[in-house]
Amino acid sequence: MDVAYFLFGIFGNASGLFLFLAPIITFKRIIMNKSTEDFSGVPYPMTLLNCLLSTWYGLPFVSPNNILVSIINGIGSVIELIYVLIFITFAPKKERNKVLGLFAFVVAVFSIVVLVSLLALHGNARKLFSGFAAAIFSIIMYGSPLSIMRLVIKTKSVEFMPFLLSLFVFLCGTSWFVYGILGRDPFVAVPNGVGSVLGAAQLVLYFIYRDKGEQKKKQDEAMEMSTSNKKPLSSFNGTQDLHV
Repeated sequence: MDVAYFLFGIFGNASGLFLFLAPIITFKRIIMNKSTEDFSGVPYPMTLLNCLLSTWYGLPFVSPNNILVSIINGIGSVIELIYVLIFITFAPKKERNKVLGLFAFVVAVFSIVVLVSLLALHGNARKLFSGFAAAIFSIIMYGSPLSIMRLVIKTKSVEFMPFLLSLFVFLCGTSWFVYGILGRDPFVAVPNGVGSVLGAAQLVLYFIYRDKGEQKKKQDEAMEMSTSNKKPLSSFNGTQDLHV
């Protein structure tokens, strides 16, 4: 049991790292273009809050035997903070102010959780309070792709839902779900169980609409070629002749 518990924690760390690094391509584009374009900055401060709270929850004086949770989320906190700073640097004023406001919210919530759990709570009460806070924002983080899933169903295209990102959401959620079950920790198992289900739903949508998206793309390309091959109608003395 202890070996399996440790192995699933290690696998959760590996898949979690890939999940946190997935937006690197987006931020490379932002830096090169010196613009955030139409990208939303909301997910990054919210994921930062989840990482900070999970890091706190996994510390030995809050929740014993969960140090692997603290390790990956501590790394995630650094990565997400970098994303937030880059976004603030290149975002237009309105979006920058929104992200700055969310960042202030993140700092405030995390500070409150830390201060209350340290100064007012002890033992199991500290674990329960910190665990509930971490679980709530983990579920919010995993629920963020729901808008993308709606877009996939609406457009019948998986263009904006990369396969690898969906795969790592599923693998990360599943591995931490099993880790939480083996450790009998509902604050790890429940939110990551939700993540596993949502990741599986994304993969199902990917395989349903993958071919349909490719067919639609080919049809659009064929239509564009057909349109470009047609020459315009010309007029002469009030008549129209079709030149082939």
